Amino acid sequence: MVGGKMAAAASIRERQTVALKRMLNFNVPHVKNSTGEPVWKVLIYDRFGQDIISPLLSVKELRDMGITLHLLLHSDRDPIPDVPAVYFVMPSEENIDRMCQDLRNQLYESYYLNFISAISRSKLEDIANAALAASAVTQVAKVFDQYLNFITLEDDMFVLCNQNKELVSYRAINRPDITDTEMETVMDTIVDSLFCFFVTLGAVPIIRCSRGTAAEMVAVKLDKKLRENLRDARNSLFTGDTLGAGQFSFQRPLLVLVDRNVDLATPLHHTWTYQALVHDVLDFHLNRVNLEESLGVENSPAGARPKRKNKKSYDLTPIDKFWQKHKGSPFPEVAESVQQELEYYRAQEDEVKRLKSIMGLEGEDEGAISMISDNTAKLTSAVSSLPELLEKKRLIDLHTNVATAVLEHIKQTFLLDIDWQQHSSYQCLYLIKVLRRTELFHKVTGMARKLDVYFEYEEKIMSKTTLDKSLLDIISDPDAGTPEDKMRLFLIYYISTQQVPSEADLEQYKKALTDAGCNLNPLQYIKQWKAFAKMASAPTSYGSTTTKPMGLLSRVMNTGSQFVMEGVKNLVLKQQNLPVTRILDNLMEMKSNPETDDYRYFDPKMLRGNESSVPRNKNPFQEAIVFVVGGGNYIEYQNLVDYRKGKQGKHVLYGCSELFNATQFMRQLSQLGQK
Repeated sequence: MVGGKMAAAASIRERQTVALKRMLNFNVPHVKNSTGEPVWKVLIYDRFGQDIISPLLSVKELRDMGITLHLLLHSDRDPIPDVPAVYFVMPSEENIDRMCQDLRNQLYESYYLNFISAISRSKLEDIANAALAASAVTQVAKVFDQYLNFITLEDDMFVLCNQNKELVSYRAINRPDITDTEMETVMDTIVDSLFCFFVTLGAVPIIRCSRGTAAEMVAVKLDKKLRENLRDARNSLFTGDTLGAGQFSFQRPLLVLVDRNVDLATPLHHTWTYQALVHDVLDFHLNRVNLEESLGVENSPAGARPKRKNKKSYDLTPIDKFWQKHKGSPFPEVAESVQQELEYYRAQEDEVKRLKSIMGLEGEDEGAISMISDNTAKLTSAVSSLPELLEKKRLIDLHTNVATAVLEHIKQTFLLDIDWQQHSSYQCLYLIKVLRRTELFHKVTGMARKLDVYFEYEEKIMSKTTLDKSLLDIISDPDAGTPEDKMRLFLIYYISTQQVPSEADLEQYKKALTDAGCNLNPLQYIKQWKAFAKMASAPTSYGSTTTKPMGLLSRVMNTGSQFVMEGVKNLVLKQQNLPVTRILDNLMEMKSNPETDDYRYFDPKMLRGNESSVPRNKNPFQEAIVFVVGGGNYIEYQNLVDYRKGKQGKHVLYGCSELFNATQFMRQLSQLGQK
């Protein structure tokens, strides 16, 4: 969180981290500067627990908390009878059975059982019976419901789940054959996680939602769950210290529940901000990016099998200052910043080498002694800053590798006879620098994926700007983009257009898409969706942009240095509010707008449920959470971050039932469109 009241209060990331550390400390508040040795213990978690912990606590931090081993519940585990075990798992039938088995096998000295969501009474009785049968009642030290069933990725961003996310996916909610019972299960799963979120936050929200959508179903169930908990004053989770220490203790927050169907274009949109681009083209989840690096064939004989690809993982975390500063920046600016950081590091490195060389002077003449004396302080300072310099070098290497991997997607389908993978990141970028002057280079860069062209074209479609090239021409261009890129572009056009193409025109588009190798199933679903939602007469508005008519990302390819691009300042887009941001703004600022005037209003603290859409509170909200039922993306998150920057004193969190990129969303649309 940046500035203001929320900076002083704990962010949701900090609050969940504190809760986890308390749990690891046997549910006693963890003292940060404690000088005593921690109690050594074993952490046992399931996949859900692993996903919650991994973006928040590093292996080193776990070790500092006394965790000597962290093991999956369903892995083969040897007995460690003199060590306590902290469990952090979902209260599922399968997990309960395995924990009972651990008790019977006397695996550990004592057991601290922590459940991610609240455990039912019947399952608690199963554990008690197992403990009795194993004569291990005294060894079960504590049993806690932690209410931590959500994953925090940023100070201002969370997602409900990573495991079994297909159970709450867009496809699951929008399946035409879904039964009422299945829909109830999906809604209950989402509501349970949102309830955990607000327990951790320590606040009871005002809820707003659109009518006749899955978001309304979530709102009704969440209002009921919060209301029931508040009614039981003795056992309420929103009283006393919890509420007083809440992030939103001064004013209650607004929760805006938005259905994914309100905007299907943005998840398909090509992007060019760093974080969203990494998520779009690379394997990036739970703040970790996984890259594959081919080791090449070296001097193997012709026709030899290439060596297996080497996989590398990089964590993009809050302690990475470069990531925190540039994750929302346009990719060309990121490329320039990597180059500047590299030059700064090399200058510092050269200075250390120069000083070491001077200190190594031989001879007893006065000039040498004087020079040594003058530079001793400088060298001491340089040596003391060495750890910081090494960390800077690590981050430069990390972001050079990540940015190079993104570049390789932009220049995908190059026909140059070069094995790009066998070169280092720096060599790869230097080759681009040298080759940019050759005619061959300009010919083959025309066959690149042209993500910048798609980005600009989609921006124009969504903002109803005049197009300088026909949509059919881009789809039919064999040298521009993958089949998926072309389908994403056409779907955005179909979703955003005021006038649906005639059957004759649509057949022409479908033929071009088929010839380009596209799967038409997503289009089949979008046609049904648009007809059902009656979107033809009132398509979603996306505002306007001021994109320069130039290849934004192509500038990376035609630069005179490793990364730096000329005219990068001309490429900055004017801020526009996407539909989700616009809805939030209307409700947060209490604006009257046909788009949101009919949104339902829930206040769980009211004695009786209020069916009105008219809010009792007339003052603008200072804090809000916008949650997308059906899945979200980094494009919307970044748009909300940019929106908040222009609102002094306002604080916004973004959440979603699952986090997907365009490829993953297209896969769901394809499944829904299958006949």
